[in-house]
Amino acid sequence: MNFIEHNKELDGALYKPEVPVIFTKADSALLKDGKPFFVPDDMGQIDYEGELVVRICRLGKAIPERFARRYYDAVTVGIDFTARDMQRQARQQGLPWTICKGFDGSAAIGQWVLLDEGPRQDGAVGIHFRLDRNGQTVQRGNTQEMLFGIDQLIAYLSRYFTLKTGDLLFTGTPAGVGPVAIDDHLEGYVAGRRVLDMRCK
Repeated sequence: MNFIEHNKELDGALYKPEVPVIFTKADSALLKDGKPFFVPDDMGQIDYEGELVVRICRLGKAIPERFARRYYDAVTVGIDFTARDMQRQARQQGLPWTICKGFDGSAAIGQWVLLDEGPRQDGAVGIHFRLDRNGQTVQRGNTQEMLFGIDQLIAYLSRYFTLKTGDLLFTGTPAGVGPVAIDDHLEGYVAGRRVLDMRCK
């Protein structure tokens, strides 16, 4: 819920949460190296949510926003696969999103782009990313459009969680989410560079 247009497609209204909306995924959710995503047949509709993912590179707690840039060194595109029917039910009942967001294989990530070698987090330009499904672009985002920027997210999260080297921060999805199906081909790009290439089975 970090892009205002996505909030509209999710809830029918443009709004900014008072604070970032946070959830966690188990390490068994991680899907990397182009491995396929096996669409569960018992969880209802499964949606893709393309996101910019940030890699934490040092230990940190209660990090001031002005120093947050020191705590991440690379980005990629990831997909936050979401069991949408289960999430709707959980939201209606005020229940956690643990299963609908954190099931096995629900956190796909691409290859890392080092910020020193690739796109830099620039307030005037930002970092562009996109997700293609079966050769058609379905999502486009830029860090400038985030309701809470990367540095803000790190400062906020580190108030409650000790960030550790290797932790991954999914930063929110732009508008354009939708259901995946068997044989879908998903590709993610950072600043025009393809970093994610995977299929659904």
